[in-house]
Parts: sequence; C-alpha cells; structure tokens
Amino acid sequence: MKHRLAKWLSIAAAAWAVAGSAHALDGAELLRQVDRNLNPQSYEMYRKLINIEPDGKKKEYVLFTAKKGLDKMIALFLDPPSEKGRATLRLGDNMWLYIPGVGKPIRITSLQSVVGGVFNNADIMNLDYSAEYRVEQLAEEPDAYVPELKARTAAVAYDRLRMRVDRETRIPTRIEAFAASGLLIKTLHFKDVKDFGNGVRRPAVMEIDSPLYKGYKSVMIYGSIKARAFPDEVFTLDYLPRAMELR
Repeated sequence: MKHRLAKWLSIAAAAWAVAGSAHALDGAELLRQVDRNLNPQSYEMYRKLINIEPDGKKKEYVLFTAKKGLDKMIALFLDPPSEKGRATLRLGDNMWLYIPGVGKPIRITSLQSVVGGVFNNADIMNLDYSAEYRVEQLAEEPDAYVPELKARTAAVAYDRLRMRVDRETRIPTRIEAFAASGLLIKTLHFKDVKDFGNGVRRPAVMEIDSPLYKGYKSVMIYGSIKARAFPDEVFTLDYLPRAMELR
C-alpha cells in the first residue's frame, strides 16, 4: 500500500511539474504580456526618430502616433518643417503615405522607409507582435525567456524574430530579425526602462543596427505614451489630410 501511494505521489508530482512548466512556458501568453507591457492596446504617442550615419551626421524626425486595437495605426510627422503634415496609415498589412499638396495617398510597403536609415516602415508602424507572429519555440535562461517567432503571413516585414524577454518584467531587451533565408537583417536593442504613468512602464529608447548597413544606427526615443480611444474614421484614407486635428 505504501509503495502504491509513493508511486502515485511521484506520478502526481511529475504531472504537476509538467503542468507548471507548460504554464510558465506558454509562448502565446508571454507574447501578449510583452505587447501590453510595451503599449496600451489603443494609445497616442510622441516619439523622436534619429538616423546616425557612419561619419556621425544625424537626421531627426518627431512623430505623433495614434493606434487602435490590433491593426489600425496612423503616424503624423511634426518635425522637421520640411516633413510637417506628412502622415502614414496602416490597416493590417496595408500602408499608405500622405504628402501635403501631392494629392491622393500613395501605397507603400513594410520594407520601404519613409525616413531612411536602418528604420523601415514596419519598424515605425509596428503592430502588436502577437498580431503578426506566433511563437514556434520558447527557451528559458536564468534571467530571460527567449521565444522564437514566425510570421503569420508573407506580408510581414521579417520572416522570423528571436526575442529576449526579461524574466521578471516581461519586457524585451533585444530582438533579432531574420529573413526567410535565415539572414540576420537587423537587431533591436531596448534600453532605459521608464515609467510613463497609468501602468505603462517600458523602454524609453530603442536602438537598431544592421549588418546590411555597417556603421549606421537608428534610434527611437519615446517621449510620452498614454491610453486613448479613437473613432474608426480616424484610420481612413479620407482622414489622412486632417491628421493634424488628432493632436
């Protein structure tokens, strides 16, 4: 009887350990936590983009961004004066650029760049990671989770991501982006975790470098992020010329 009880307890303990491990390593839930720790689901944001060339020359942009739900985003250029009033719209995998005085918005792709440098449009108009990727593998390190992500569709800018997520805060510290061939395209470094208020605590700086752009670096500095609701009409082509009204 004692032998049977000991055996049953051993099996139960093993099952409990497996269940606990599976819960701890739920990749989909981890990715959702990362998304919510980085941004509210619907928000407004001010940020600065800086492109740094090998000789130290810099070009800076200031953007106001509005996002709603999983797949709607608009980014408005405020500075430099030559770019003021430009606006980009993203609806799912589709993107458009509006240039004041030019006429109708034009289609753009995720791999193009409206600001140059190492940033592409997908970096600037990024949606929730869980909306664009699924977790294929999830490894553990003493102080981090390391999920391997696969793009849900071929329209996503990067075929695969390798993300390093701080184990305690569930905030990414590094993301490596790969092409379908396995080529490393760029690395995103998340730095300077800051309290933005209302429960938003996330990196205030993201630096991007790429082996394809040796000596170049692009930096994104987050000035403010706060939850905000927007009507659906904001995220339409007809609204783009009026994007300044959002501020």
